[in-house]
Amino acid sequence: MAKVKTSFFCQNCGAQSPKWLGKCPACGEWNTYVEEVIQKEVSGKGSWKAPGTSTQKSNSPKRISEVSYSDQPRWNTGDSELNRVLGGGIVPGSLVLIGGEPGIGKSTLMLQIALSLSGKKVLYVSAEESEAQIKMRADRMDRENADCYLLAETNTQHIFQHIEQLKPDFLVIDSIQTLHSQHVESAAGSVSQVRECTAELMKFAKETGTPVFLIGHITKDGSIAGPKVLEHMVDTVLQFEGDRHLTYRILRTSKNRFGSTHELGIYEMRADGLRVVTNPSEILLTQREESLNGVAIGAMMEGNRPLLIEIQSLVSPATYGTPQRSSTGYDSKRLNMLLAVLEKRGGMKLGMQDVFLNVAGGMKVDDPALDLAVCASLISSYEDTPLSEELCLVGEIGLGGEVRAVSRIESRISEAEKLGFKKIVLSKYSVKGVDLSNFRIKVIAVAKLEEMYQQIF
Repeated sequence: MAKVKTSFFCQNCGAQSPKWLGKCPACGEWNTYVEEVIQKEVSGKGSWKAPGTSTQKSNSPKRISEVSYSDQPRWNTGDSELNRVLGGGIVPGSLVLIGGEPGIGKSTLMLQIALSLSGKKVLYVSAEESEAQIKMRADRMDRENADCYLLAETNTQHIFQHIEQLKPDFLVIDSIQTLHSQHVESAAGSVSQVRECTAELMKFAKETGTPVFLIGHITKDGSIAGPKVLEHMVDTVLQFEGDRHLTYRILRTSKNRFGSTHELGIYEMRADGLRVVTNPSEILLTQREESLNGVAIGAMMEGNRPLLIEIQSLVSPATYGTPQRSSTGYDSKRLNMLLAVLEKRGGMKLGMQDVFLNVAGGMKVDDPALDLAVCASLISSYEDTPLSEELCLVGEIGLGGEVRAVSRIESRISEAEKLGFKKIVLSKYSVKGVDLSNFRIKVIAVAKLEEMYQQIF
């Protein structure tokens, strides 16, 4: 009989220690270390084993020129946003982890995909909700899949028994933190259990070529709960973001072995499920009755997708002594840099002004191409002069007040033209080699902030 070995794990970040610690040296949390069994006698039950395979299997080294492979077609999910985020569709045999806050819509999104995969046998394993609760949610959606099966189970041994009988083409686990394996004696949701259950599901996915989607919880700081090794084991990590009190949700990729990690998908939460937003620029631009000062439109890129973002700013004299600098959805350090450039190169007296900056739509942006729109918004609020509603701005601002070139300028111009803008201000260094005759929108090329000020104010 093998000796039982234990260790202490931080339940917040997954750090391991041979002894108990009051404060975790990795994440700084107190009283999070719990003793867990890391090795016990293995009975061989509860883990996945492909039928007809032996437990001992060895591979021999091969020359890379001798390795052969075949391109497997991706599965179309019927969801254009999820297809884009995954890199073109579901890869057979992939292991995908999707995390998000409670109530954000993770289970709704996965149930929609399960109901949309017509012609595929889908097994939806719910360890958090009953089958009746899932059926109630499915009835609100206008989708049907006769081959979608529901299973309310938490034991991996029982789940794999049903998998061997059903042989599904697609598997959804909701959620990975609620499963438990008989190989580990720790409680469900502990570091050891999450790691062991994920390893068993990964082995099943790779040996059978069945795509597996795991729904994961997140910690209070927004990261996926469980050990960091969980994100290393899976092929793709998706983050479902957004305020649950608002209607729009954003699906981001933080890791993708089969595509880009810069893609983004936008959904609208409705009573009948999540609706795909095909043109997100329309929801990010506020419909106004009249022109307002402090509002500017900038063009940014999220992966290969151009988005038009509304920048709102408020500049007013400081009433309580020390001026405030507040930004929502925009880097506060970059805002301070742009304020210093406007004061030094533009002659604006912002030292005793309160500055508030907001990115409309709840987006969090980090594209430097929005610098020009931020500066125009600040100048508009400071001068109390509204900008034209037909104007869009693209450009990065340097410390010398110069307007620098940005990438993929043609995509940004096309997006602004498609949404009805008449003029776009950009760096004159961006238009080199670009055929402007292909666009009907008026292009205003500037080299410095002074030129931008003269052109639009």
